[in-house]
Amino acid sequence: MDSTDFLQNKKSGIFIYSVSFYEKNNLIKIRLMNLKDLNKMTATLSNTRKMPVLFLGHGSPMNAIEENEFVSAFRKLGKELVRPNAILCISAHWETKGTFVTAMQNPPTIHDFGGFPQALFAVQYPAPGSPELAQETKKIITKTEVGLDDKWGLDHGAWSVIKHLYPNADIPVIQMSIDYSQPPRYHYELAKEINSLRQKGVLIIGSGNIVHNLRMVAWEKLNEEYAFDWATEANEKMKSYILSGDHQKLIDFRSQGKAFDLAIPTPEHYLPLLYTFALKEENDKITLFNDKAVGGSLLMTSLKIESD
Repeated sequence: MDSTDFLQNKKSGIFIYSVSFYEKNNLIKIRLMNLKDLNKMTATLSNTRKMPVLFLGHGSPMNAIEENEFVSAFRKLGKELVRPNAILCISAHWETKGTFVTAMQNPPTIHDFGGFPQALFAVQYPAPGSPELAQETKKIITKTEVGLDDKWGLDHGAWSVIKHLYPNADIPVIQMSIDYSQPPRYHYELAKEINSLRQKGVLIIGSGNIVHNLRMVAWEKLNEEYAFDWATEANEKMKSYILSGDHQKLIDFRSQGKAFDLAIPTPEHYLPLLYTFALKEENDKITLFNDKAVGGSLLMTSLKIESD
């Protein structure tokens, strides 16, 4: 089943798709792994120093090709990080009924938007996939049955930021979908089940925006720092909860008042933050960056969680 929704700015003609693909009660066939594959899995996912976890505010797809302070911060971060064995990304732009991981060898670059310059559609991010990591992720998650997907790929929530971290596209990337039928706590608890991947050289990235209200964007201010009062209030409260370790308030975001309701009209861009924050361990430290608003109702605030 395919479902597609989009939000369009009538003046600019720009629209961004939120696309979901899922197959109900259908086991997707993945190639059988031979002995060589199993050896490769063991080597690729061997125990390592604990990897950081990221939440990246991806903002406009144009950040993939523009030069700005947000892109510069992503590049700087990529140079500072320990090189991962693989990347698992939870993107706001892959919502499904049930939980899936991409399991193809060569995931396509998905241009899930419209109305942007042709140069953006020309971008390809040919990172390899990792059927081995997909299988490992499926194995360690017990909360639900994880489907192995061979039809999705890398949507712009993934490639538009990862391309700045690792421009050579030489690190395997898989995506894990967001089950839109489940409540926030489900996603938080599901994320905890993949924590062991941090010890296997896997960089886990949540990609979304903590404040994301496209219907209220001041399009004429999209390329400058500008925030509505409610967006600033929501951002400051969220940062306070993040830095103080108040997991419960972040999970119960629907009970945090009007500013949060405006900041998170729909949950898909917020939930990747829960996947990231759920992986914080007691001695991990949090670093915030790109903490600025654009267009009034979009916050680029990003964070890195790493061992102290």
